[in-house]
Amino acid sequence: MPHRDGVAKTLLGQLLCNRRMPLMNLHNCLLQCRMMTTSKRVQDRSKRKRVQDLEVSLEKHKILSKILFLFEILKQQPEQVMPIRDLDRHRRQINLPKPHKLSAFLRKSPKLFELYKDDHGTSWCGITKLAEDLVEEEEKIIEENSFKAVEYVCRMLMMSVDKRLPLEKVAHFRRDLGLPFDFRTKWVHEYPKHFKVVRPFLPLDEREYLELVEWNPSWAITELEKKWRRTQGMKLDDPDRVPGLLSLEFPMKFPPNYKKMLSRYSEQISNFQKREYLCPYADARDLKAGSHEFDKRAVAVMHELLSFTIEKRLITDHLTHFRREFVMPQKLMRLLLKHFGIFYVSEKGRRFSVFLNEAYEGSELIEKHPLIVWREKVDKYIGYRRKKSPFMGLEYLSEMEDKDLLESDSEHDSISVESEQKDAMHNFNDVSSSDSSEMEIEEIYAAYED
Repeated sequence: MPHRDGVAKTLLGQLLCNRRMPLMNLHNCLLQCRMMTTSKRVQDRSKRKRVQDLEVSLEKHKILSKILFLFEILKQQPEQVMPIRDLDRHRRQINLPKPHKLSAFLRKSPKLFELYKDDHGTSWCGITKLAEDLVEEEEKIIEENSFKAVEYVCRMLMMSVDKRLPLEKVAHFRRDLGLPFDFRTKWVHEYPKHFKVVRPFLPLDEREYLELVEWNPSWAITELEKKWRRTQGMKLDDPDRVPGLLSLEFPMKFPPNYKKMLSRYSEQISNFQKREYLCPYADARDLKAGSHEFDKRAVAVMHELLSFTIEKRLITDHLTHFRREFVMPQKLMRLLLKHFGIFYVSEKGRRFSVFLNEAYEGSELIEKHPLIVWREKVDKYIGYRRKKSPFMGLEYLSEMEDKDLLESDSEHDSISVESEQKDAMHNFNDVSSSDSSEMEIEEIYAAYED
């Protein structure tokens, strides 16, 4: 952060010295200064309203996600083994930045990974018999729950404006929806009655799109409405149903340190909950951007998308990528932060995550998808453990402080430090542009004002 402040001051100094600077360059410099200074305040401010249980849940996921990605890489190899120098080329995807030692990380989980050297001194890595069994178990679970994943992909297409989505964007949800590794090459072609891969904008746009084949009225009902219908003893299937206005309240859970504010703004929150909004599956092109109806429908869309995921959590970047397709506001991060009773945004790390509050009890999911149960099983065999902290209960994992992983590695690294810095700045700029303003508690509650 001090580095960013220094850069901002340098830019401002150049701006003051060069009075003949073109107007556009002046605007860009001012914008860059603003982005570099306000993002720090956003993150510092978020420390005062963090929900410890959900932060703990996220930290547990970090190491596990690295292990699962390594599983995916190794199981694609003919013998499920790979030279560590080749495996090291995936360092950025594994999210194991320099100067961490990949071989040291792998040795932390001997029940899952085997390391050895051949006659030429080349280090190799493979998965153990236990890991092979776990991988086969995961594939079986994905296959058994495949049709539910088909339903969720179809419902995403049904919520989109043109009933089609860029395939590369849908792929961002692969792990979140429990889709197989061959999602783009094979899986999407196995359900032609539901969707198909098209290229509608050739030659200007060569990208592949996933397009809905047939509208299913029974799927045009939100998860929130399903729960309400169950409590009312109503049937869920309604072939004649046409999506329209909804008036269902969103379940809310607030951080403990907001109790006094809740009593002060209870009327505004009540008004927000009572306000009607357009169903995510209805055509929203005529809604006026910035209106209460527009924003509340966006909340409903994000609620629906998070309900589809197996962890009820998403990387915020994956949501912002769909702003146009799902008719959502440009400042989506700001909307997520405002409605903190419905969503919780973890702003720790390079990429922010958003949780669906109602789905969690403490740090645990209330209803666990079979893949979540499987992942918890894998987690038991991971040798890398976090240290206990008397303050946090579970210390935030800081791999940069792990001396075992900071030893110099003899393997060559194919990802340059400069490339990683560019990626980091790209993510920083994307987040800053989506939420670059001060967010005080009173301003957050202004979301509920009429």
